[in-house]
Amino acid sequence: MAGLATHDPAAAMSIEIVQTDITTLRVDAIVNAANEALRGGGGVDGAIHRAAGPGLLDACRALPELRAGVRCPVGAARITKGFGLPVRFVVHTVGPVWRGGGDGEPELLARCHRNVLALARQHGVDSIAFPAISCGVYGYPRDAAAGVAMAVLGEEQHRARTPRRIVLCAFDAGMAEAWQAAARRLHVAILDGPR
Repeated sequence: MAGLATHDPAAAMSIEIVQTDITTLRVDAIVNAANEALRGGGGVDGAIHRAAGPGLLDACRALPELRAGVRCPVGAARITKGFGLPVRFVVHTVGPVWRGGGDGEPELLARCHRNVLALARQHGVDSIAFPAISCGVYGYPRDAAAGVAMAVLGEEQHRARTPRRIVLCAFDAGMAEAWQAAARRLHVAILDGPR
């Protein structure tokens, strides 16, 4: 799916928007919109676990619990190998449940994106694909979530050298349009089409 803004060649980081199955993308890492226990679940989390195979769940279980049932708190990120996926890594992050916007949801969602990018940099990730974190069963309104994600990526786009390629992977045309609208509104450069 084509983006509507023109890519700024001076930017260290390119951003593109696609509508496809995130588990099929050829990037260094994909982001998993996970639950705190990192046990797999529904939506993108379940799809990633199914495509990766049982090794992913075993790797998640091997991560230390911070407290009973919590391996990754809301806003944090953890990394595992990609196992059966065509990626080197899966970066797991837990987005906030939408409770109307007054419970710190925007800050927590922004923290998810920042922590994923920081962890990706630590592991030499050059390209990474994000799903629409918290927009499924967690109920975050897609336009609001797209604005938060695009604001973080816009800040990082000119500051960071890596990852050099960010792919926002939409589960439907509505999510792709929400990201495109946020990019236009916030003046964030996105690629004109997939590469």
